[in-house]
Amino acid sequence: MHTPPPKGHPACVTNATITTSVPARLDRLPWSRWHWTVVIGLGTVWILDGLEVTVVGNIAGRLSEEGSGLPITSGEVTGLAAALYVAGACSGALFFGRLTDRFGRKKLFIVTLAVYLAATALTALSFSTWWFFLFRFLTGFGIGGEYAAINSAIDELIPAPYRGRVDLIINGSFWLGAIGGSLLSVVMLDTNVFAQDVGWRLTFALGVVLGLVILLVRRHVPESPRWLFIHGRGAEADSLVTSIEKRVEAEIKAKRGTPLPPAEGEITIHQRGDVGFGEIARTVFSRYRRRAILGLSLFIGQAFLYNAITFGFGAILTTFFGVSTSRTGYFFAVIAAGNFLGPLLLGKLFDTVGRRVMISSTYLLSGLLLFGTAWLFGAGHLTANTLTACWCVVLFFASAGASSAYLTVSEIFPMETRAMAIAFFYALGTAAGGISGPLLFSHLTSSGVVGDTVLAFRIGASLMCLAGLVAAFLAVRAEGRSLESIAAPLSTKRPDAVPAPAE
Repeated sequence: MHTPPPKGHPACVTNATITTSVPARLDRLPWSRWHWTVVIGLGTVWILDGLEVTVVGNIAGRLSEEGSGLPITSGEVTGLAAALYVAGACSGALFFGRLTDRFGRKKLFIVTLAVYLAATALTALSFSTWWFFLFRFLTGFGIGGEYAAINSAIDELIPAPYRGRVDLIINGSFWLGAIGGSLLSVVMLDTNVFAQDVGWRLTFALGVVLGLVILLVRRHVPESPRWLFIHGRGAEADSLVTSIEKRVEAEIKAKRGTPLPPAEGEITIHQRGDVGFGEIARTVFSRYRRRAILGLSLFIGQAFLYNAITFGFGAILTTFFGVSTSRTGYFFAVIAAGNFLGPLLLGKLFDTVGRRVMISSTYLLSGLLLFGTAWLFGAGHLTANTLTACWCVVLFFASAGASSAYLTVSEIFPMETRAMAIAFFYALGTAAGGISGPLLFSHLTSSGVVGDTVLAFRIGASLMCLAGLVAAFLAVRAEGRSLESIAAPLSTKRPDAVPAPAE
């Protein structure tokens, strides 16, 4: 073992070769209070993201009304502002994803949350459309960085037998925020409670308060030991895992009176510093070409479904069914509940039945059900309530599938490229569906023409079905396996010591 470089230094000692059992020690840990700390500290930010996105969708009608404090139209909120938010998220994912792989998970999941909170606070102070648009972009910039930093950290800290369900539930918790945002908007948009130009601002301010609480918890979440030992800080990684083991063992001894099971398996790696863009690109698109196709398919499919169509759900309710803007929050709360229940109830099956079966089936089922919804809507058989019920069922399966997209790209590529891979696939898939989608579908769903909305539904359904078919053939059987056995680190000294990737 060698003397570690200064803490946080990106270009660590790269000439040392070490053999470590850190991954095996982390994966054999039973579930404990320490793991709950990780989940709460890192995962709960999706609740804020859900609150943010839903609130903006629900206040679109209010912002366009005279007296809101902003000279803006509903179409600009659900179209241009939504597209700018997603463009910011794509940019932030790529920018912070690179820094996450270089400087570590902990530094970046603190920084990205700070950016997100500052931009959200300044959105609440909007006095002009350009200010509102600018800080919607910067809010997305922060949340995009969160996706890269958080998903990589979670997967590297959560034991392999629980990784699938935990990742799905964490990403699905976005919809808990959506439920809160929907119900909160009912109160905030009530002019008997708050003035037209005050309620929507207080909603954003509340998100800042909740984010500050999360920031306090997040300070106690450690750096990824996997990142540490690859970047020349093996002694620090070993010490960190030892402290985690002591906490977990004390808990299980108090409950069951048994010690931790022994860790089985070691990995020998050649410690290194930064990995260049060229090597990342060659790894992802040459060595793991089939996995790259899988990741793109999953992200593009779910991005079109969510970013393109659900942004216009409020417009559909008000345009076709005459629902008041002050009541759309109730309908959003119902479909948000369906979205959260999907990952919650189906998540365990991704670890037991397996990734390939569950990913392909959730994508295909949601796509087929959406085709059915489009037909019923086009034939005039739906009311606001029954349309919401249909969406609730569609999104029960779609949400589990969409969450599995993040799980997939975070576990099927080597450790050194993980955050950047998440960032790239999120950015490219979301740019395809999340920037073009709102601009296109805000027009289709607010045109008042039934056929236009049916077309929007069918496009989203088609892409989900295509992604499901790709997953049926290309999804990796990663359930219960260590990250190092799914994709050997680029730093591996003896590649034969790690099973070859299952393409």
